[in-house]
Amino acid sequence: MQKVIVPVDGSEASTRALQTAIDLLKGKEGAELHVLNIQSPIVSQNVTRFFSTEMLQEYYDDEGRKALAPAAALLANTEIKHVQKVLSGSIAETLQDYIKKNDCDHIVMGTRGLGAVPGLILGSVTTKVLSVVKVPVTLVK
Repeated sequence: MQKVIVPVDGSEASTRALQTAIDLLKGKEGAELHVLNIQSPIVSQNVTRFFSTEMLQEYYDDEGRKALAPAAALLANTEIKHVQKVLSGSIAETLQDYIKKNDCDHIVMGTRGLGAVPGLILGSVTTKVLSVVKVPVTLVK
């Protein structure tokens, strides 16, 4: 059984990555698609002093649902078993933890997302993921 993770952030690159993953898994019996949005935690002491953990989690969930919205149409038209989740934490490390917990064996992701500062060749998140995860990664431009 093949389990593929697609991290999405609402960008066109992540939507293209999701379509690529769907195409890769089409017709494969028992395949699973895990579509994740990982929210970077707010670590400012000023924010955490004034907002409860529950309020911050609600914020992460709302932002995550917005980021997952472009994926909804693609997922609605597929028969591939899929899971959508919003998580919070350091993106690369959270992906690696999710891979271990769910026995995922492949990541398909865009090379650039919605980050404010683009990397020279690859986005900074992509570079970090490549250095941390222990499964094959397919990059989609």
